[in-house]
Amino acid sequence: MRFFIRVVINAFAIWVVTLIEPLRVDVTPFAPGETLQLVLSLLAVAAVFAIVNTVIGTILKIVAFPLYILTLGLISLVINGFLFWLTGWFTAWWGWGLTVESFWLGVVAALIISIINFVFGIILRPQTKA
Repeated sequence: MRFFIRVVINAFAIWVVTLIEPLRVDVTPFAPGETLQLVLSLLAVAAVFAIVNTVIGTILKIVAFPLYILTLGLISLVINGFLFWLTGWFTAWWGWGLTVESFWLGVVAALIISIINFVFGIILRPQTKA
């Protein structure tokens, strides 16, 4: 259930990023036409992004640990942008999915997605009983 909620939040965040014109990030639905195909494509892209972030992101974060220390964590912006760009590359194989214009615009888009995830994480955090 928690994974599904994260995928929905990521899909919403990716949709918000596609609305920002200067970022040149677009989601191509798997079938032209209706809104349902776009929503399903956003959910599929968000699921791929979650899987890429879990598998490849974990490996990259372990390997880049010295860079995290050297840059005081700022390398995470570049790594998240790379994972976002990599998601676009993976989904391009199927002829639908995420299109990221350039790597650095992907870094900015990943930063915006991280901020949206942070806000929703605070809102949807389970309340502890004191």
